[in-house]
Amino acid sequence: MNLSSWFRRRSNGKNTKNPDLSDQPKQQNQFDDRILGVNDKLIDYVKSFTLDTFKNFPRSDDEKEKNGGDFPTTSGSVRSDLSEWQERHATLVLSKVKEIAQLRYKLCPGYMKEHQFWGIYFALVKSHVAEYELHAIRLAKIREISLENAKSTDGSACEVEMSETNSANLPPSTP
Repeated sequence: MNLSSWFRRRSNGKNTKNPDLSDQPKQQNQFDDRILGVNDKLIDYVKSFTLDTFKNFPRSDDEKEKNGGDFPTTSGSVRSDLSEWQERHATLVLSKVKEIAQLRYKLCPGYMKEHQFWGIYFALVKSHVAEYELHAIRLAKIREISLENAKSTDGSACEVEMSETNSANLPPSTP
């Protein structure tokens, strides 16, 4: 094999070091889907929702009063009163399931407020997504604890270094 044929093969995309680079965004999306609990079973379940599913969902008067105010939306046009995991889940579901996006469009704000829609949605899918949300909460706690530990370790090192510097700058004690 001569050098020019080796270059041709490399430039044609054959024999490359990492042939799956084009699949990375796809793999990342599949990873996000799994973390957020969006799978075929959930999608099929959500597609079964109708206007009546939301209109006839039992809501208490206390809930209606408590949630009377409307909350601002985020850049993804999903409620900002949702947890970070719920917000990401809702955005992903809206992008993957046209039926739920259409229901939301028909129901909000004419029949119900945005926070009521998402409250009902998450109540309906609770059995499908609870384990995923719990996992996300646990991961967030672990990250928070590790950040706190890292900060406390860094602070201790700085204090020791500062005390060593201060004692080195003191004049020698006289007897």
